[in-house]
Amino acid sequence: MTVAVLFGAQSFEHEISVVSAIALKKVLKSDIVYIFCDYYRNFYLIPTDKITSKRFSSGEYKKDKLLYLKQGGFYAKKMLGEEKIMFDVMINLVHGMDGEDGKLSSMLDFFGVPYIGPRMEGSCISYNKLFTKLYAKEVGVNVLDYQVLRKGSGASIKIAYPFIVKPLRLGSSIGIGIVKEEKELAYALDVAFEFDDSVLIEPFISGVKEYNLAGCKTDMFHFSIIEEPQKDEFLDFDKKYLDFSRTKRVNEAALDIKAEEGIRDAFMKLYDPLFLGALIRCDFFVIDGMTYLNEINPIPGSMANYLFDDFDRIIKNLSKWLPKSITIPKEYRYINSIQAAKGK
Repeated sequence: MTVAVLFGAQSFEHEISVVSAIALKKVLKSDIVYIFCDYYRNFYLIPTDKITSKRFSSGEYKKDKLLYLKQGGFYAKKMLGEEKIMFDVMINLVHGMDGEDGKLSSMLDFFGVPYIGPRMEGSCISYNKLFTKLYAKEVGVNVLDYQVLRKGSGASIKIAYPFIVKPLRLGSSIGIGIVKEEKELAYALDVAFEFDDSVLIEPFISGVKEYNLAGCKTDMFHFSIIEEPQKDEFLDFDKKYLDFSRTKRVNEAALDIKAEEGIRDAFMKLYDPLFLGALIRCDFFVIDGMTYLNEINPIPGSMANYLFDDFDRIIKNLSKWLPKSITIPKEYRYINSIQAAKGK
């Protein structure tokens, strides 16, 4: 089996995607084809044996084979004609904008490229934190109180101190700030508004336990272990950045059976059918025995490989259960019948 890994693209999380892609080389047993999308949205075929972070930061990748996308897959020009880049399935490993907002999933669907990753609807819902909250409530999963504040709106904040401020459409803890009193508010909003024109505000609960669960569905659900990430006040960008290169399995959280069942039940409600074909990670809080969704990571760092016993087997299995598109009849019966009726 040959797996293509698509990474990079035009995003604040571009570098995270690069680190995640390199990490997969250590855990995937399948042959890997690396396809890099640079900041200018050009595609390049990166030699698997030469993929390093320096190749991208130095611009050396521009010497690699330039690719273009058309019906059926990715192609490179040859002296005479073109060459198709062969692989069995692609992993969408583009974090943030382009990869998680639905652009690339729509494009891959449009051009008929088989891929593991969130489809357009799942991307749109999970990329926007407000949509995620609304969706979770719709499927019966608890969420914390929240408020959306738009830049320049002048609206008053209804959430009591302390609270956390997050850019509405961004991940990896970029732009997030904790506001414990009024004098800290202006700075936190300035930072968050650098990345988005809207922010999500929700209560900050000091010491709350967070649990991460990854998984997917084929003929049945496949769950990872449940991890309790070690953090200070919250898991900031620097700590998360280190996570994206993780390849070693982490320790399982110590939870009672009821709490584990609550987390898995919430995951299943969120996953099916919106994220079929994707391996996602959901982050939850457990407060007074109740499970609350924190966020959905439709393209988790390094695909959350460190949470699974046999990540390669999960990917191979999932590749056989990708959503099928409806086959549209390629004909013009309606137009032809109108023409026949008009005698034209």
